[in-house]
Amino acid sequence: MRRARIAWQGAIHEAVPHGEQQLKLADGRIVDETEVIWLPPVVPGTVFALGLNYADHAKELAFKAPDVPLVFLKGPNAITGHRAFSRRPADASYMHYECELAVVIGKTGTRIAKSDAMDYVAGYTVANDYAIRDYLENWYRPNLRVKNRDACTPLGPWLVDRDDVADPTRLALTTRVNGVTTQQGTTADMIFDIPTLIEYLSSFMTLAPGDLILTGTPEGLADVKAGDVVETEIEGIGCLMNTIVDDETWFANAHFDKARTA
Repeated sequence: MRRARIAWQGAIHEAVPHGEQQLKLADGRIVDETEVIWLPPVVPGTVFALGLNYADHAKELAFKAPDVPLVFLKGPNAITGHRAFSRRPADASYMHYECELAVVIGKTGTRIAKSDAMDYVAGYTVANDYAIRDYLENWYRPNLRVKNRDACTPLGPWLVDRDDVADPTRLALTTRVNGVTTQQGTTADMIFDIPTLIEYLSSFMTLAPGDLILTGTPEGLADVKAGDVVETEIEGIGCLMNTIVDDETWFANAHFDKARTA
């Protein structure tokens, strides 16, 4: 099943796809997908993000692939929804997308064995974890401005149930900028797979429902500019879209876009 969270007519609703461009609310009402504000499909708990979890991406950045998972945390204000704005600051010279499979934890667990790890997965969604390379101080510890800026990580549009994804280790990832394909990869190229990540993280902290694991991105990064429309798509999960805006547009729409993080 695919589920979304939206804001419409002053309330937050759960919704499922209805036809090509419509949504069906829990009470049966049908709305056009362009008439709603898309929220992250889950209320995020702890957000774990993986750096350099694809060997080709590490090579692209001229870094050695890590021997253990390279993990950092993201604050809740970094997360926004489908069709949202993401800001390119005026002082940025290189801002790029990162198409990532996001794993949603479904139940509480600690010291989870790799063999049991998938039992703790509720489902999957698509993340686009934008980074501004100008702000990167240390590749091993991405600083706050790189990975925790407001609305720098669109998420969605759907939460897809775990059992509806036959093999999360073999999903195609694609990014398009203004309709042109710029990134292609597959989750088969992850260095650390989902069970390994769950076992590792739960070995020193408790995982809880709503926690997210952003599993990294393959090679194929490109600079994006204000006005660019970016689509990050994962096979069987969905196509997440958002628009890059400049400072003037961002601050003029700040109150509107804030609703997308609810």
